[in-house]
Formats: sequence, structure tokens, C-alpha cells
Amino acid sequence: MDGKERYAADAHDLLGSVRRALMVLEVVAAAGDGIAAKAVARRLGLTLPTTYRLLGTLVHDGYLVRLNHSRGYGLGYKLTDLHRRLCQQLEVTPGVSGVLHQIHQDCAAPAYYTVFRDETIVVAEVVDSAAAPRAEPLGIGFHEAPHATAFGKVMLSSMSAARRRDYLREQGLTGLTASTITAPHVLDGHLREVRSSGVAVEVEEFMHEVSCVAAPVFDNGGEVAGAVATSVPAELFAPRRRQLEATVRAGAARVSRLLAAGAATS
Repeated sequence: MDGKERYAADAHDLLGSVRRALMVLEVVAAAGDGIAAKAVARRLGLTLPTTYRLLGTLVHDGYLVRLNHSRGYGLGYKLTDLHRRLCQQLEVTPGVSGVLHQIHQDCAAPAYYTVFRDETIVVAEVVDSAAAPRAEPLGIGFHEAPHATAFGKVMLSSMSAARRRDYLREQGLTGLTASTITAPHVLDGHLREVRSSGVAVEVEEFMHEVSCVAAPVFDNGGEVAGAVATSVPAELFAPRRRQLEATVRAGAARVSRLLAAGAATS
């Protein structure tokens, strides 16, 4: 084996190790505290020695912890710092959280704020509670299925046709439920209505038994910079639709004013 072949083989092995380590991290995150090494190995189809080696590396670097009492593994505290840094990079304007708290209180429902990160539509802030939890997996950093979420539709509707076509080609138009819009021409017509009405709704398009409504947030130049949304059980949506729409519209307008004020003082 010459130098180039050896380099390629080493690079392949390294890439495989990184992928396996990330898969181990995801399995532990999904399982919760106390998953055993044997269970991780079984779920990933890895040998036990390989699994122990990956777990040991992740523990050493702080991404996992070894739980002596439960004799298993859990997420490490270094992930907290990564989450904090992600939130910082999403650059949520001061005051947005307060607006979401008000929506959460008024609607007795979770409230979401999404932004463009570069060109990606991503959830940047969520306010919920045990009594009114977020729709999983709509946490900070969620950036998938914009065609099926109300906030995604608001932001897609602000794009040019060419940009939206490219974005959805990369994201895909996956049918998540029987109600998900998967035909490009149907979605285009739907987004024209969203742009005209200034509000987007989805009824069990993203997930069964959940409906969502969203309104656009505008920057100082009048361009859509994000969206404010809330979600409720689908059976409650129709009787509460008028209140939910009014509340997210008012919340989005407040956030737009915050963005304008921030631009004026920067």
C-alpha cells in the first residue's frame, strides 16, 4: 500500500469512527439516563469492545457521563455549553422570549420563534410548560419539513420562486401525514394564500392530532425575517382559530417592532 492509499484508508477509518461516535451519542440521548453499553451495542450493531471504546472516548471528552448508580451512561454536561453557543449564534433579539411567554400565557399553548440562519429556516426560541408542552420534535435547532409547518410556510412564502424551489429540492417534500402537501404546484398555490393573508395554518400536516398557526416577523426593511407560531391539539383548533390567529399576529407585530428598535440603536 503506497502513501496515498494508506492516507485514504486512514481517512475512511477516521470518518467511520466519528460517525459511530455520533450514533452512540444519539442512542444515549434517545434512551435517557442509564442505558448500558450492551444495549448501545445491540441497537447499533457494534461489537462490545468497539462500543466500550466509543463510550470511553465520549465520557473522557465530556459528551457523556458514566452513571455509577444506574450502571449506565447519560448525556454529559459539555452538551450544555454547545446548546448555549447554538442559542447565541441564532441571535434571538432581546425581548422575544417575553413575547413568547405572553403568547404561551394567553393561548395556554407552546409558542415558537423561527429565523433564517444563513438560508435555513430554524427554530430559535420556544416557550412551553408541562401543562402545554411543545410539539415534539419542535425544539431549538429544529430545521426540517418547512412545507408541513405553519412557521415554515410563512418563511417559504417570502422566498422568490427560484430560491424556494432550490430550498425544497434540498429539503424534500416528504409526506409526514395524509394531510401533508407534497405536490409542488399545490404548495405554491397554498403559499400564495399565506403571503396574501399574512398568516399560515396547518392541520395535522406535520404530525397527527396537532395543528399550528403562524404569522410573519418583519425586519426594519419590511422583509420577512422570521415567524411567531403556536400549536394546539387538532380538535381544539377550529373553535379557537380566531383567537390563536389574533394572538400570533399581535405577537409577530411586537417582535417586528423589537427588530426595528434594535436596528435603530445598532
